[in-house]
Amino acid sequence: MSSFQLEDFAAGWIGGAASVIVGHPLDTVKRFGGGVGGYGSRLTHPTGFPSPQVFGFFKGMSFPMASIAVYNSVVFGVFSNTQRFLSQHRCREPEAGPSRSLSDLLLASMVAGVVSVGLGGPVDLIKIRLQMQTQPFREASHGLKSRAVQAAYQGPVHCIATIVRTEGLAGLYRGANAMLLRDIPGYCLYFIPYVFLCEWITPETCASPSPYAVWLAGGMAGAISWGTATPMDVVKSRLQADGVYLNKYKGVLDCISQSYQQEGLKVFFRGITVNAVRGFPMSAAMFLGYELSLKALRGDHTVTSP
Repeated sequence: MSSFQLEDFAAGWIGGAASVIVGHPLDTVKRFGGGVGGYGSRLTHPTGFPSPQVFGFFKGMSFPMASIAVYNSVVFGVFSNTQRFLSQHRCREPEAGPSRSLSDLLLASMVAGVVSVGLGGPVDLIKIRLQMQTQPFREASHGLKSRAVQAAYQGPVHCIATIVRTEGLAGLYRGANAMLLRDIPGYCLYFIPYVFLCEWITPETCASPSPYAVWLAGGMAGAISWGTATPMDVVKSRLQADGVYLNKYKGVLDCISQSYQQEGLKVFFRGITVNAVRGFPMSAAMFLGYELSLKALRGDHTVTSP
């Protein structure tokens, strides 16, 4: 069997769409209250008034739905095909070990992490900018109270055009270094726990994990990954939100330094509970959607871990 399979990309797209639907409301809560300096914590309309409906928690979901599904399609497709290629290549060698080894999973996860930044950096930046622009802005450095400001962007396309015009193409990758430091170890702690938890939960008498095992292992892997990624996620989010109204940070180290000096070590763990809680249902939906759709696309009756 060829190591490259397009079904992994299609299944990743379906899983990604499921994760957006489940996780976007919690993602909005995290962005509004999860540690982006210089902004308030209320969900508001562009007028500055509190949102009267729960629909405010789904604000800005159209862009993630259109983009993050593609993003997850690429990440899962790259991971699965890289891991399969490494396993098949290693099995051709004399004294080959098991068909899937920890080193294969580790390298495939790292490749997926690098690819995720190249594709997902601009997506995450646009999503954060659209979410953050409707918050009251706090001019803390001037000792002033929070005040409502007019929305800077009229939508995703206008946001992209504005960033490219004012910051250049490199502006779309603001916070990319922090994202690399988050995503490379983050995906290692995402895919590897999922694979081994699936194997641990599944009885030896079963040929493949059940949907429940996939859901549980995927959720636990997501909670582990997002929980441990919280410190660098705080830095990344601050760098990406920076620039809507002010340019406060010069880079990753400057952001870490200023954040620590102003708010202490605890700031890097702000939002860790929301991250872990958000990570469980999103990742459970992601892996379950991926595995079930992959099974349907391949026309078999087994669930196969990526």
